Amino acid sequence: MAAHGPVVAIARLLLPAGVDPAVLPLLVGRGLRAFADGYIAVLLPAYLLALGFGQFDVGLLSTATLAGSAVATLAIGAVGHRWPPRVLLLGAALLMTATGLGFAGVSAFWPLLVVAFFGTINPGSGDVSVFLPLEHARLAHAAGANARTALFARYSLTGSLCAAVGALAAGLPPWLAAAADVPLLAGLRAMFVLYAAIGAVIWVMYRRLPASKDALAHAATPLGPSRGIVFKLAALFSVDSFAGGLVVNSLLTLWLFERFGLSLGEAGLFFFWSGLLAAFSQLAAPVVARRIGLLNTMVFTHIPANVCLILAALSPSL
Repeated sequence: MAAHGPVVAIARLLLPAGVDPAVLPLLVGRGLRAFADGYIAVLLPAYLLALGFGQFDVGLLSTATLAGSAVATLAIGAVGHRWPPRVLLLGAALLMTATGLGFAGVSAFWPLLVVAFFGTINPGSGDVSVFLPLEHARLAHAAGANARTALFARYSLTGSLCAAVGALAAGLPPWLAAAADVPLLAGLRAMFVLYAAIGAVIWVMYRRLPASKDALAHAATPLGPSRGIVFKLAALFSVDSFAGGLVVNSLLTLWLFERFGLSLGEAGLFFFWSGLLAAFSQLAAPVVARRIGLLNTMVFTHIPANVCLILAALSPSL
């Protein structure tokens, strides 16, 4: 019992009141994955260009990562209830490790395309991997109605903050090239090895998750009265994600390289500050949602964000 004392204390500090402390590894795991995704999204186009691929190839590989994540998410939704959620999370962590090693060790286009499709590489700032539905299901059963929005806000905030810090880490390969005479391509490969190592750390953490029979039972239950709401939200998210897919961080990084001549370090700094500013909006989500509702909060905040995105495309300078 004594060994669990510090863990419980940390959980009480990080988690809202009324939340099961057993979900703390999910928040820590989200932070680790977001850190890795933060630098991978910036480094991916630079790495692929360094391997000799063209801009179209970069776009195709980025598309493959998103398409693979979509197929994996559908598969989890269709047959995931046949296995305990903990087992699926452990499998996802192993897949993350294999993905990092695959990108670090493969240089040919078609093998990379296969790794991109079946792996967990995320070319954007938000989480679109197979981890997402598994962790969301677990989080939803860890808190009551009053604490659930606050829990998801902290989950999102953790991801956003760590992704911003991860974007800064994208400057490590060029720094190593300048300070320690490490070839840039070798430094880029090392970052994918680090991605694999983070997956292994998450696997160790998720081994400590307790078995959740409740989550398994609910996963096999039909949507019932929520079915209409889920389908409407899915349609809304489909339109939003189609547009978002045009400006995922990897493609936006490539655009910054080509339009403004940014270096890797400068691109990492750009995404650090943009990610940091966006992260703090997560703190306002529960407060605003209590006043105007969850759906209104989600939709109304998208309007100014999309206007800014349009203006960014027309900006004459960085």
